[in-house]
Amino acid sequence: MFFSVASLWEVTIKRGLGRAGFQIEPRLIRRGLLDNGYTALTITSDHAFAVSLLLPIHRDPFDRVLVAQATVEAITLLTSDPIVARYLGPVRAV
Repeated sequence: MFFSVASLWEVTIKRGLGRAGFQIEPRLIRRGLLDNGYTALTITSDHAFAVSLLLPIHRDPFDRVLVAQATVEAITLLTSDPIVARYLGPVRAV
């Protein structure tokens, strides 16, 4: 199982903006994920290019890169976001 560094990046930005629900330190999230057997998925140039191939279903750049990563890496993206779940390909609503 993987976690995207894009998710940590998003948490870091939203925490810095003082957004509700983002008080946890991103390094603790990362440590917890690694300690539980997850592997970090970095953002590559292939992921960046794949974003341009996505339909304009979602405007959030972090969610778009998650879909692009799942597509390029042929892994399933699990999401609770109903808009992200509308993408075709390796995206599953949970």
